[in-house]
Amino acid sequence: MAYARVGEYKKMQQAGMALYKIVPKNPYYFWSVMSLIMQSISAQDEKLSKTMFLPLAERMVEKMVKEDKIEAEAEVELYYMILERLGKHEEALEVIRGKLGEKLTSELQSRENKCMAMYKKLSRWPECNALSKRLLLLNSDDWQFYLSYFDSVFHLIDEAWTPPADGPMSLEGNLDYAIEQTVRFIEEQIEADSKNLRPLRGPYLAKLELIRRLRQRGYNDEYKLGEPEDLMFQYFLKFGDKPCCFTDLKVFVDLLSSSQHSSFINRLLGSLPLTPPTEGNLALPADIKAMQRHLCVVQLTRLVGLSYKMEKAQKQEAIREVIARYRHGLHFGKSCLKTELQFSDYYCLIGAHMMLDLWHDGDDWAVWQCLALLEEGLSNSSSNAQFKLLLIRIYCTLGAFEPAMELYGSLDAKHIQHDTIGYLLTRFAAPLGHYTAASQSFNAALRFFHSNQKDTSEYIIQAYKYGAFEKIPEFIAFRNRLNNSLHFAQVRTERMLLDLLLDANISTSLEENIKSMSLSPEEDDIPWKDLQDNRDLTVLFNWDSKDRDISVEHRQLSLEEEQIWLLIRSLTLRLVSGLTTLNHTSEPKNSEKATENGVSSKIGTVRNLIRQYEETLDSAKQFNERMIKYPFLGPPSSRLAGFLGSGSCQCQKEAFQLMNDIYELDTFGLDDSCEVQEKIGNRLKSSLCHLQELFHRCKGDLLVFQDGHCKVSPHVIENLVFFVEAISVVLWVSGYFAGVLRPFKSNLQKKKKKKKDSVATPPIFTGFQDYVTGLQTLLTNVTDYIRELETSLVALKIEDLSLNNVNFTEEEKKFTRMSSEKVHNSFVHSLQEIGDLLRKRLETIKKLKL
Repeated sequence: MAYARVGEYKKMQQAGMALYKIVPKNPYYFWSVMSLIMQSISAQDEKLSKTMFLPLAERMVEKMVKEDKIEAEAEVELYYMILERLGKHEEALEVIRGKLGEKLTSELQSRENKCMAMYKKLSRWPECNALSKRLLLLNSDDWQFYLSYFDSVFHLIDEAWTPPADGPMSLEGNLDYAIEQTVRFIEEQIEADSKNLRPLRGPYLAKLELIRRLRQRGYNDEYKLGEPEDLMFQYFLKFGDKPCCFTDLKVFVDLLSSSQHSSFINRLLGSLPLTPPTEGNLALPADIKAMQRHLCVVQLTRLVGLSYKMEKAQKQEAIREVIARYRHGLHFGKSCLKTELQFSDYYCLIGAHMMLDLWHDGDDWAVWQCLALLEEGLSNSSSNAQFKLLLIRIYCTLGAFEPAMELYGSLDAKHIQHDTIGYLLTRFAAPLGHYTAASQSFNAALRFFHSNQKDTSEYIIQAYKYGAFEKIPEFIAFRNRLNNSLHFAQVRTERMLLDLLLDANISTSLEENIKSMSLSPEEDDIPWKDLQDNRDLTVLFNWDSKDRDISVEHRQLSLEEEQIWLLIRSLTLRLVSGLTTLNHTSEPKNSEKATENGVSSKIGTVRNLIRQYEETLDSAKQFNERMIKYPFLGPPSSRLAGFLGSGSCQCQKEAFQLMNDIYELDTFGLDDSCEVQEKIGNRLKSSLCHLQELFHRCKGDLLVFQDGHCKVSPHVIENLVFFVEAISVVLWVSGYFAGVLRPFKSNLQKKKKKKKDSVATPPIFTGFQDYVTGLQTLLTNVTDYIRELETSLVALKIEDLSLNNVNFTEEEKKFTRMSSEKVHNSFVHSLQEIGDLLRKRLETIKKLKL
């Protein structure tokens, strides 16, 4: 098992056979067989895998089959796996249908599922159809077999298949090969279900699925099945009190034309068992089932887009109604435990989504009412993950990371969730100025990824031990998926940049930090070609219509944007690590020398990285010009637009270009580098100018209250963070510059002592001193400005906030005040952390004196 842990499959094969010779038991023999399969999976050459490893494994198993030594189900599974990987589908089918297949008993319908998979790969549609039909007759609610049944029917129609004159229609029995037969079969299933005391959903949904497939293929036979609107209405009458009713009908809403949406919703509303409304009151449900039916209609109303067509006053009235129904529904959940969800929680969530619509339309008050409603919902249903996830998203959009961190902690994310939903937190951690919290969130994610290697090794060992051989390739694929995770690469890169930002040249030197991280500018350990986007972009529930929902294009664009941003951050990290390799030496270097002993020179690597950085910035600008906007409940935008818009990109690019100029100055010396010195002087002036422009973009009020409106400006904090990153890079490069200039100044002073005539001081020294003075003045101004912002925020009284155009109840005022306090406190702490870090950076400027 030690070999399995370290992936030494060849040695494990040999150990397995050695054990089998000593103790001739099947498990040892099949460990050896499985090790051959693992060698084929890990082999770089696919041809080698299919011509050596897998055939050898097949022969080993065939030997056991001929000797009638197959004992366990796992051994049959292993034989099936080998044949499937070799593409021997006919042989695999024979194994499953034969005597060995009788051992497949641990999973329900395992044998049938494997037969179905082989029939599809062999395009044996008659058998596929007959088997699907037979299994549906046994269980008419198994949706996977309806899909197989329909797929096979249409393949048979396309092939114009006809039954043979003699003998059975297929190995699996009779089948359906025409539309009329298919319609009749579905009708028979519905008729048979009508006699059941507990109706099944499958047959009714199958009818709608068949209509959709007929429409897609341009057939005119759908009239034989009925009108989709009538069928969906009948389905609602049968299953409307089930929470799954909405998700079932959601798939088939596109069968209705836009002109049918209103009539369909009105029909559903007319069927609801609500109490007659009294004057000024709503018609409310009398029990949970009636409430669930109404909730389903509300969800469908939003899905078909009717809520978007309302006027502003109508939307506000609809929001008030939804909130009233939410609070009324809480009566049904009085006996619920704290860990259970309230029955009316979806009303609260839909109301929050409607308020977000108003917010995006320009009503700033709506987001505060939305936060108050969600906080109220969370107080009544403390385990509702959807409330927490939406609150995290809204708080982060407003620029308040502190409450988001607390909410994410209460989610208690486990295992793979750190990869699938972790982006909701890590995307906003450092950019919103909470460096300590950012460090904690990065560490939590990295702990999971780093433990993945150890954990999956243990899973593989257990699979070997208990004969679950078919799971071993799945564990390997899972490990690779996590190793190649986009989120893993992002978190690891951001964590190292954050460490440099907080420590480099403050508590320890930049060189020591780079060394402790084992960073090298030549090495890029991000698997760019194999990167996998494991983010769950649909984790937030939504009832948006198809044109407003997240699309495949949104996913692709988001991945492209994240990869561009990751490349920029990775190049930044590698360039900073390259800075420490360009140490000053007393002997001039040959600038034309590109390699040393066949290895690329340090400056050659740095110049190559600078070129890549410039090219990536050009690609980023082109992407940013497309002005892509994602749905609010879809993927969050990366920091790319802010990086380009703030001017931080220009500041950092100039600093990296300055590295090359400084190296040339170091190489040629003061006497032979007049042009280089002039170029450096111009770059220093330009750099200071761009940093001042970046500071100008950081100015503004974080919280503004005017005429009953409350506005937040999260870009102020985001730009301040960009300023911190830019000034840090500039100071690291300036430290390298000072290290180059000091020996030159020392030599110059020695010459002055030897010569009686005064030696002119090159302008590069005064230029650098002026630059350092300018940086010191700028940093002082920024820290003073942050202190002013912090003072004004602390002096702001949250109790004085009022939204004049919205009438809040006392309860709503309490939750509004709570959410605004959270935003306010988060802003204060952000400014404190940014200010503390900049003051530390200000102290390091003193080390730059020549």
